[in-house]
Amino acid sequence: MDLNTVLEVRDARSRGVWRPGDAWLGGGTYLFSEPQPQLRRLIDLSRTGWPPLRMTAEGDLEIAATCTIAQLSRYAAQAGWAAAPLFEQCCRAFLASWKIWNMATVGGNLCNSLPAGPMISLTAALDGRCRLLSQGGGVREVPVADFVTGAGRNVLRPGELLRAVTLPARALAARTAFRQASLYGLGRSGALLIGALEPPAASGRHGILTLTVTAATVRPIQLRFPVPPNARAVREAVENAVEPGEYFDDIHGLPAWRRHMTLRYAEEIRTELGGEEDR
Repeated sequence: MDLNTVLEVRDARSRGVWRPGDAWLGGGTYLFSEPQPQLRRLIDLSRTGWPPLRMTAEGDLEIAATCTIAQLSRYAAQAGWAAAPLFEQCCRAFLASWKIWNMATVGGNLCNSLPAGPMISLTAALDGRCRLLSQGGGVREVPVADFVTGAGRNVLRPGELLRAVTLPARALAARTAFRQASLYGLGRSGALLIGALEPPAASGRHGILTLTVTAATVRPIQLRFPVPPNARAVREAVENAVEPGEYFDDIHGLPAWRRHMTLRYAEEIRTELGGEEDR
C-alpha cells in the first residue's frame, strides 16, 4: 500500500532528532499493509549492517531486530540446541507466504506487540531480553515477557529502538513443548502455549519448568515451576496469573474459548514435559 503521507525516507545510520510522525522501517510488512496517516518520515534500518544472528562467547544467541523470519528459520534448522525445533514451530505459526518470510523481521513482530505475534511467543518462552537504544545513546534491557504490556502496546519510549533480542544458553538447552490453536485451518493463533524444561544440571536438583501463555492473552503470561507440578498446581497457577479481562477478545476467539484452550494446553504440556502424576 502506498503511504501518501510519508514525505521522506531517512537512513537510520545518520544521527538525527526523532520527531512525531517518524517510524522505524524494518521489513515493512505491517507498515505497508494498511493506511498510516500519522506518519511523515520512515527511518530505514536496512543498511545498518547488523548481523542477523550471532552466538556470543557465553553461548547465548543474539537475534538482531532486522533478522527476517526466513533467516531465523534457516539458522535454527542447522543448530544443535535442544530447543531448536521450537524456532521452526513458531516461524510456521505466521502462516505467511515466502514473500512475507523473507521481509518480515523479528523486531517488527515484537514491536507490533499483537497477542498472536509468534516471535513474541518464541523469545518470551526462551527468556529473551530486549536491548533498547534511545536517541540520546542510552541502552536498557527489558525481558521480552515484560516488553509487551497489552494488545498493541509495549514499553518503547518515543524514538526508542529495539536493537536485538538475546536468548540465554540455558534456555537454548531446554526441552520444549508447543501447542497452538486457531478457529480456522489457516487462521491467526487464538492460543499459543510453550513449555520449556531446563536440564537439571543448569538449575539444580530439578529442571525448572517454564510455561508461557501467548495469543490467548493480551500480553505474555509466564509461570515457573521449580519442582515438577501436578495438574492441579498448573491449573491454579494459570487461573491466578491471568487477570480478569486479560484473555483477548476479537474475531479470532472469545475469551471463554481462549481460557479453555489455555488450560487444556497447559495440562498437555505439563504431561509431555514430565510433570508429577495427578493426585
